[in-house]
Amino acid sequence: MPLPDSVLVHSPATLSNLGCGFDVFGLALAAPYDTIRLRRTEAPGVRIRHLDGYGLPTDPARNVAGVALLALLAAVPEAVGFDMEITKGIMPGSGVGSSAASAAGAVVAANALLGNRFSQLELVEFAMAGEAVASGARHADNIAPAIFGGFTVVRALEPATDIVALPAPALWVAVVHPQIEIKTKDARQVLPVAVPLGLAVRQWANVAGLVAGFLTADYALVGRSLGDYIVEPARAPLIPGLAEARRRALAAGALGGGISGSGPSLFMLNRDEATAHAVAEALGSVFAELGLAFNLYVGPVAAKGAHVVAE
Repeated sequence: MPLPDSVLVHSPATLSNLGCGFDVFGLALAAPYDTIRLRRTEAPGVRIRHLDGYGLPTDPARNVAGVALLALLAAVPEAVGFDMEITKGIMPGSGVGSSAASAAGAVVAANALLGNRFSQLELVEFAMAGEAVASGARHADNIAPAIFGGFTVVRALEPATDIVALPAPALWVAVVHPQIEIKTKDARQVLPVAVPLGLAVRQWANVAGLVAGFLTADYALVGRSLGDYIVEPARAPLIPGLAEARRRALAAGALGGGISGSGPSLFMLNRDEATAHAVAEALGSVFAELGLAFNLYVGPVAAKGAHVVAE
C-alpha cells in the first residue's frame, strides 16, 4: 500500500507535574489541540506556514515543530523534506503544553508519512529537541503524554529516556488560563534548592498515592494525593487568586488540582462532565473578580496522543 503524501494530525494539550509529580507526571487532554498538516516533498529541509495569529517563527531552526522535524530528518537516510502548516489551538505560554503539542504533532505526522518507522519512544526523543528550544531544557513531561496519550511517567532521561505509559483515568479536567505571563525560566528560579526530608517523604507518598489512585480508579485517593508540598508553595505568589480558586473549585466538587506546568494555568480533576463545568465556572469567577481576562477549557482525559485524523 503506497504511503500518503500528506496527513492531518491533531496533537493534544497536556498537563504536567499534576501536583506532586514535578517534571515526572503528564496527562493528555482531549481539548484543546493543535492541528498540523504535513506534506512530504522531494525538496530537502522543512518549510513552515502558520495559519493562526500568534506570530510564531517560521524559521525551522527557531520553531519547536521545525527543530523536532529536523531532528527526525537527521535519522532518515534518504533525501526527503516536509512542508508544514500549523494551526495553534493551544495558546502559547498557557501552561498546558503548547510547544510540546506542536513538536509532538510534527514528528507523529512525519512518522506517518515515512511508514511509521520510528517507535513512540524515538518520537519523544525527536520532539524533546523542539521542546528545548521553547524552555531551554530537554524535558519530556509534556512531550510524553502528547505522544503516548493518557497518563505518563518520565522515569528517567539519563542515561536513557524511560517513559512509562499507563491507562488514561476516566476523569474530566477543568482548566483556567488567566491572561498573565509566567516565563518557565522565572518559574524555575523560585524553586527551592534544598528540601527538608519530612516534606520529601510526604511528597513521595503522594506520588505513589496518585499512581495507585489512577490505576484503581480510586477517586478519593486521587484527590488526597494531588497535593504538592515543594513546588507549588514556591510558585503560588506568581499566580494571583490561586488559593481562592482552589477553595471554590473544591467547593464545587473537584477532586483536587494545582498549577499546570510552570503556570499560569490551573487544572482541576473531576469525576464527571457536569462537575467539571461547575468547577470551571468556579475557577473563572475568581479571575473575573480580579479583573483578569481568562480562558476556560473543559474536557476528558485523552486516551490517545497526537494522531492522524485525515490524509
